[in-house]
Amino acid sequence: MDAAQRREGILEILKENSQPVSANVIASRFAVSRQIIVGDIALLRAANIAISATPRGYILVDRNSDKDKITHTIACRHNNDNLAEELYTIVDNGCGLIDVIVEHSIYGQLSGQLHIFSRYDADCFLEKLKRDHAAPLSDLTGGVHLHTISCSSEKAYERVISELKTKGILFEK
Repeated sequence: MDAAQRREGILEILKENSQPVSANVIASRFAVSRQIIVGDIALLRAANIAISATPRGYILVDRNSDKDKITHTIACRHNNDNLAEELYTIVDNGCGLIDVIVEHSIYGQLSGQLHIFSRYDADCFLEKLKRDHAAPLSDLTGGVHLHTISCSSEKAYERVISELKTKGILFEK
């Protein structure tokens, strides 16, 4: 199998899975290193294929899948002790976290793809932070960050805002 065939195979794996697939899983399928897969993904992205990297792996982005969803950007501020509470509040009230965005003084806007739509997703993210001894992006900005959230309705969005306000997580001046 040559590199072009492998990239076609990677694309097929991503098309078959609605959940993220890790680079390690893909690498084992093709008996190559994780780094080879990371390079293949970069080349697929350069070919204008919408692949998103999440904390749980790669996912093919269907640009039409969220057409019935309502998206909003919200500003939050909390310390690491409230991270799980923030994530759970959003998913328990009918919304999902698409990304996290921080404004860095040197690099400008930095964002990370989250794709957290359930407590299970949130728990996987929190466990990965812990296992990898990693810090959330919001550590760079004293806890201030933005999220793009996807909601099934305006009522779900209003519930999220209300709960985050009550918990002191919504950033308001």
